[in-house]
Amino acid sequence: MNNQTKLHIKTGDTVKVISGDDKGKTGKVLAVDKEKSRAFVEGLNMITKHVKPTAAKPQGGIEKKEAAIHVSNLMLVDPKTGEATRTGRKAGENGKLVRYSKKTGEVING
Repeated sequence: MNNQTKLHIKTGDTVKVISGDDKGKTGKVLAVDKEKSRAFVEGLNMITKHVKPTAAKPQGGIEKKEAAIHVSNLMLVDPKTGEATRTGRKAGENGKLVRYSKKTGEVING
């Protein structure tokens, strides 16, 4: 049996941060870690990583990259209205579950 958790966000969604240092900012989801319930959002929750010199990067140095944010701190942005919305799941035309916006009732593609 498949025990993967279903999350309210997917890779490629536009999300808004509702708590933390980046509260109020929006960005695109780059990747989702379902096991840890965390997501990487483009340009948000940036960390500094010290990189050792390698053959690929002989200079080494300091890189800035995105760190994971817990999905409970993210809210999906409705593509039609551009506002953050809660989501639900209901059966679509072919019986598969689809996500919908609780604000507008519209089905969210993706």
